Order: sequence, then structure tokens, then C-alpha cells
Amino acid sequence: MSVYSIRDLERLTGIKAHTIRMWEKRYRLILPARTDTNIRYYNDENLRLLFNIALLNRAGYKISKLAKMPPEEISARAAEFTRRTETIDTRIEALTLAMLDLDEAAFERVFLNYQWEHGFESVMLDVIYPFLSRLNELWLTRSISLAHEKFITQLIRRKLMVAIDGETLKPEATAPRLLLYLPEDERQELTLLFLFYLLRRRGIRVLYLGAGVSLGDLQDAAQSFKPDYVYTILNDPLPRQSVQQYLDKASRVLGDIRLLVSGVQVFSNNLHFPANVQRLNGLPETLQLIDQWKGRSA
Repeated sequence: MSVYSIRDLERLTGIKAHTIRMWEKRYRLILPARTDTNIRYYNDENLRLLFNIALLNRAGYKISKLAKMPPEEISARAAEFTRRTETIDTRIEALTLAMLDLDEAAFERVFLNYQWEHGFESVMLDVIYPFLSRLNELWLTRSISLAHEKFITQLIRRKLMVAIDGETLKPEATAPRLLLYLPEDERQELTLLFLFYLLRRRGIRVLYLGAGVSLGDLQDAAQSFKPDYVYTILNDPLPRQSVQQYLDKASRVLGDIRLLVSGVQVFSNNLHFPANVQRLNGLPETLQLIDQWKGRSA
């Protein structure tokens, strides 16, 4: 059983801590337990109940009415509302609950329903990518455990691998060549895999090296593949060197090849970018660049 502080509940559900306390005091909702030293804490059951209350409250249910319902009825009404409601926020909340419950079937329902209606690329851009942004915030604030993160990221990774394998390799002759990799100690591979899918689907030749690539291995691959661009993401701090040192070394290793970099570290540090290094502001700017390449190759 996981243990949450009131700030964890706030980050997970979007309900302010003072509102949670008010509901507790006025309506006896979401009652915490206490440690031997009288510190308040909440469990998984509290969290699920708060998620369902928040969902129904946003749908128009008054808190005074919800306070009179047993938890089972609240859960049933929330589940019915989720089935009937098609908003992105509702789907993201459903994915969050599926993650916290380690419920693969619930994840599949949300993912496959939206994919069936809008396609794989749309479910990733509209639902999964915003969810991953939220997941990253929860992980950084330690509101979720490593087990939760691994469970949900492996499910998404499986979806990406199936989608990538489903795209027949038909590169356009005039399209640029890209090499995708993550450096050593960088663990956020899902965005890179999604980019691999997007490029492959658009007929752009891609070499995917994955995570844990040293600069020596990068140099060897670049000499053989001869890419026009190399793309990487720097989200996690580099343990043995500064980001500036890493970019300077990568720049020298790649020579005339252009290095495209994105991620938290390239925006949170005061950096000087070598002439062959270009910073991209996350997935939106990366997608714009991909569309430019596709336009030139059409």
C-alpha cells in the first residue's frame, strides 16, 4: 500500500490542499490516518475516492450530495461518467488511475478507444504525451513510486514498438537521414521512440540507437550511417560532466553533422551552443522541423 501526503493528493488530482481539508472538516470526506507522531497521511483508497469525487464535482455534482453517497456508489457513477465523457482531461485522469491501480485493462480501454476513433499518432499527441508530462511532474515530486512509473511506461513502450514495426520502411530519396540516440544515464526513451515512429511514418530514413550510447559509439555509427542530423534528449543531469562539456564534446565528435538537442537540461542551464548544435523546444518544435523535411521531400 502506498502512502501519500496531502500535497501528493493535490499534485495527483489537481484539488488544492486547503479544499481537501475543508471537505474533510465540513463533510467528513477523505479522512486521513495518522502516524504514531500524529502526522496525517493518506492511502490508495483515499486517493481513488478523491479522484472520483473530483471527477464528479467537475461534472456538476455538489460535494454535499457526494458526501451522502457510499464510496461504492461514487466509484460506479464516476466510472459511468468516464465511459460517457470524451474529454482529454477525463482520459488523462483515467490513465492516472490505471497507473496507480496497476490496471492494464483500464489502460487498454482508454488507449484503444481513442486510437480507434482518431488513430495512433493522435492518441499519442492528444492523450499520452500530455499524460507523460504530468507523469514527469509526479515523478520529480516523488508523488508516485518507481513501480507505478515502470508499469505505465512499459505499457506505452509496447504500443510504440508495435506501431513502429507496423510502418513499412519506405524512405524518400530526397529526405534527410537522421540518427536518434540517448546518452549514457539518460532514461527517458518514450519521446525518442515516438519520434522514431513519426519519422519512419513520414518516409524519413532513421537509424535508432536507443539509450545508453557513449560518444565513441555515436561517432562510429555516424561515420557508417552518415546522417544529416543527429537528435538527442537531455532531461536528466549528467553525472560525470556538465551539459556544456557534453555538448562541446558531441559537437567535436560529429564534425559537420548537425546535432539537434531537446530536454530539460538544455533549457535549465546557461549554455553556449556550438555552431553545429541546434536547440529544439520539445516535441512541438521538433514536429515543425519534421514537417519542413517532409515538405522538401514531397
